[in-house]
Amino acid sequence: MADSHGTTKAQRVFLTGASSGIGMALARAYAQQGATLGLVARRAAELEALRASLPDPQRHRIYVLDVTDHAALQAAADAFMAEFGGADVVIANAGISQGTLTEYREDLAAFARIMAVNVTATFATFTPFVARMKALPEDERRRCRLVGIGSVAGIRGLPGAEAYSASKAAVISYCESLRVELRSSGIKVVTIAPGYIDTPMTQVNHYRMPFLLPAEKFAARALRTIADGASYRVIPWQMGVVAKLLRMAPNWLYDMAFARAPHKKRNL
Repeated sequence: MADSHGTTKAQRVFLTGASSGIGMALARAYAQQGATLGLVARRAAELEALRASLPDPQRHRIYVLDVTDHAALQAAADAFMAEFGGADVVIANAGISQGTLTEYREDLAAFARIMAVNVTATFATFTPFVARMKALPEDERRRCRLVGIGSVAGIRGLPGAEAYSASKAAVISYCESLRVELRSSGIKVVTIAPGYIDTPMTQVNHYRMPFLLPAEKFAARALRTIADGASYRVIPWQMGVVAKLLRMAPNWLYDMAFARAPHKKRNL
């Protein structure tokens, strides 16, 4: 990113779900580019270890909180912007996954938690930054990015994953609404839908995961997508092709093909 004098400026990146998986990979990729990071997650020890492993660890800040605590999330965002003068990239990455089945009343709590972390917290992550970004001069606004992490699971509902599929479909639709809303401002809203990425979340799956991608390779592609300001992208691209085919398939064909698909394990 360059300022009006052509001088390259380090990006300021605020990232939730930073302590493992995709979030950790994104943090490391941005740190390698010289970005200043605000890292958000619940686990203090993991966040401290991540910061210590990054280039120039003193440059980064960590915020230990649960993203469903909206007051704490607002306070972290305010602290980051106050110290560094704003944020260029905000990534709502925090997310959880668990098998859920509607027939079991005890899964209702899991459903509510998944929606709170994956959907409502995405809104709460962006909220502190939007007005501040809109107040910037036009050339600075056009460098701003709000990034929502969806999933291929949000393209069509997967059996045994009602809550997760619903949450990621909601993220995709929400980010689309926000993208159109902010279009005239120049602020870019980027939706990234990961396929199968090799992280702790997927390592518990007991079924085959086509086009499984290492988290580091995902992060490199995600950073290019964000820099480009792409409105929507599936990573890896092969899963994007699969997603398009699934979206085009008539319901009877999709239902027949996925009726016996493997289920993500419920946490009993």
